[in-house]
Amino acid sequence: MTGYLLRRLLLVIPTLFGIITVNFAVIQLAPGGPVEQMIAELRGKGDTTQRITGGSGPEASGQRTGDQSGVYRGARGLDPVVLADIKKMFGFDKPPLERFGKMLSSYVRFDFGRSFFRNETVLHLIAQKMPVSVSIGLWSTLLVYLVSIPLGIAKAVRDGSRFDIATSAVVLIGYAIPGFLFAILLVVLFAGGSFLSIFPLRGLSSSGAENWHWWDRIVDYAWHMVLPTAALVVSGFAGLTMLTKNCFLDEIRKQYTVTARAKGASEQRILYRHIFRNAMLLIIAGFPAAFIGILFSSSLLVEIVFSLDGLGLLGFESAIRRDYPVMFGTLYIFTLFGLVMQIVGDMLYTVVDPRIDFSARQS
Repeated sequence: MTGYLLRRLLLVIPTLFGIITVNFAVIQLAPGGPVEQMIAELRGKGDTTQRITGGSGPEASGQRTGDQSGVYRGARGLDPVVLADIKKMFGFDKPPLERFGKMLSSYVRFDFGRSFFRNETVLHLIAQKMPVSVSIGLWSTLLVYLVSIPLGIAKAVRDGSRFDIATSAVVLIGYAIPGFLFAILLVVLFAGGSFLSIFPLRGLSSSGAENWHWWDRIVDYAWHMVLPTAALVVSGFAGLTMLTKNCFLDEIRKQYTVTARAKGASEQRILYRHIFRNAMLLIIAGFPAAFIGILFSSSLLVEIVFSLDGLGLLGFESAIRRDYPVMFGTLYIFTLFGLVMQIVGDMLYTVVDPRIDFSARQS
């Protein structure tokens, strides 16, 4: 086990390096970088990114000329000294390989630099936004498990019954509706969209809540969490429900279950003393992966819909503005956290079933 764990931890290093390298190379080819955006602002042309996505004309293309100077079109007529100062300010006065090497050496020390546009360190920004995303991801994952596991067990025990067919329709709806689309529906129905105005639409706390009693702050926080959590739960419970059902059905049909019935064991004892532990192995060990999926992918659009100031919204805004330090800093944290959680998932296998020995895979 120790050798397996050590190898998995060492594998994190080349994986991180590969992901950062590929993304750094792709970013170098993307138009509308911070230098171009600063030039556009100096020339009074507005946001370069907006022109790339919706503008027109030669300066809206965000491309570089094909002449020998290789100067961005928006920089034509700009004082070369000013252009050189802008590049130096963003660190683009150095060749890509030198910038990449400097970035890697800083990332080893968890020094992600400063945001180009927010005048704060990337680490401070991540520390500010992390609690929001982790809070949403953790509560949503826990609720998904609390809904899916009992429902999946009930469907397995009543396989083929009216209950199983009726709940399958609900599961099918969960499969069909993306989380962000359900989030918009919740806003329209319950957050002052077109019908009721029961739940708040923005943030995780009310204005002035920091001066309230601690119990009132908890209630206010829970009230703000209802809609974003519900959106993620509805979009995430379907897959886990079917996984739970199939795992239990597979165990119910095995020989040891038939033997237990032949010995006179009750159905409740067979289900929770014999089947439960074996069927729950894959489900419990998959908790880290489910948490990562909700935290890093599903919560992004939900944060945007509900204006939650989390890592998803931070990464989205940084990508739009080409805030490279924040983009790569969040990518580094996301990747590292995801790889560590995968290792935690492997370790959970041994906790749920001590018979699993990863050292046997080494031989």
